Amino acid sequence: MIVQVIADEQVGVIFGYSGGAILPTYDAVFRFNQQNRDERDKGKLPLVVPANEQGAGFMAAGYSRATGKVGTVMVTSGPGATNMVTPVRDCAADSVPLVVICGQVPRAAIGTDAFQEAPISAVMGSVAKHVFLVTDPERLEATIRTAFEIARTGRPGPVVIDVPKDVQNWTGIFNGGTRLPIPGYRRRLQRVTESALPDSDCQSFLQFLSQAERPLIYAGGGVVNANASDSVRKFADRFGIPVTTTLMGIGAVDTTETLSLHMLGMHGMAYANYAVEDCDFLIAVGARFDDRVAGVPQRFAPNARHIAHFDIDVSEIDKVRSVSWYHNGVLDDDLEAVLSYAERINFEKSFDTWHGEIAALKTRHALNFDRESDKIQPQAVIESINKLTDGRAIITTGVGQHQMWAAQYFDFREPRLWLTSGSMGTMGFGVPAAVGAQLGHPDRLVIDIDGDASIRMNLG
Repeated sequence: MIVQVIADEQVGVIFGYSGGAILPTYDAVFRFNQQNRDERDKGKLPLVVPANEQGAGFMAAGYSRATGKVGTVMVTSGPGATNMVTPVRDCAADSVPLVVICGQVPRAAIGTDAFQEAPISAVMGSVAKHVFLVTDPERLEATIRTAFEIARTGRPGPVVIDVPKDVQNWTGIFNGGTRLPIPGYRRRLQRVTESALPDSDCQSFLQFLSQAERPLIYAGGGVVNANASDSVRKFADRFGIPVTTTLMGIGAVDTTETLSLHMLGMHGMAYANYAVEDCDFLIAVGARFDDRVAGVPQRFAPNARHIAHFDIDVSEIDKVRSVSWYHNGVLDDDLEAVLSYAERINFEKSFDTWHGEIAALKTRHALNFDRESDKIQPQAVIESINKLTDGRAIITTGVGQHQMWAAQYFDFREPRLWLTSGSMGTMGFGVPAAVGAQLGHPDRLVIDIDGDASIRMNLG
């Protein structure tokens, strides 16, 4: 049942490490693949095994970040499951869809400190989007299917399913299509996904834009997660608004474009940060004003008379920085609504003077390094790789100085080419993420830019 639902959910690969409490489901993977061989004598569900479970989690994260699909991990109980805590928290912090299936000791042994038992519901409850402990075998199939629904919908995130071994060994009827009744979640989701942006809100937004001379779009990882990059680019082009992105939003706009300011924040471009200082209307799109960007929130964008915020998560509104205008909804729909309204009222506003100021900032504060040194500079290495790849390679990183050099000196023409651990800043992310990304895109060039300490952490 577990494996059939995974196949039905169009999962391309399973990452994981076996152990006693998950063996029945591992056996099912092998049986499923034996029964579903293709013409190359390969099964439908390849199983990729790392040196430890954390590697599996970051492989799945790399796969998910690169493809937009739900990464899937299967691990055993106790230490196998607790080794997944860091990848689960990492995916929650960066809004990456993941489903983790953990083996658990038999139901009768739960709470007895049985061999390889850990209280996964309690451990994962504070770091995952949602956690299930399956105690009723009749609900197993529906639980697996519902976990995928929760992981990929709304603001994406990781869902953990703890399955006792005796539940895995149970035999029953496979119903196909059943889901758990989760009315609260579905109502909240429906409220957001059906929240059309009314003309009155479009009017007030465009009124702010008409009053502005230096508008700026601040795009975050939510743009990439929502697959809304095309809409953001169209929106920026239509109104002529420069765009800067967070670390997680890199690739939301083509970094080689004239109005792209690349990354802002603590390790961002000086010219992007000066543009934020100068802007009089800041438009936050799928961004959350985190501390790497807005170190002192009250002093962030100090000259902005108005701040607008588009986001699918209502909890992000006014969480860090108070805003003048906001809408919770689907990014594609909301940006299209503003564009459509602007066309209907023939909205036009020139920001040519601001464009000139942006060009001057980019020239005056361009990135640079010691080009006269007789030693090889790390930035020069990345710059050379970038010339060869033309901003079209998938780049993964560990965490540290090499990560920031990679973010600064690579170009990214598309979303989902930049894969890095943002909010959690987890060393050891780069190598397994690159493996996962390559499995998601077998024909693309994948490069891990790593640090000596980061690469050691998950070298297995």
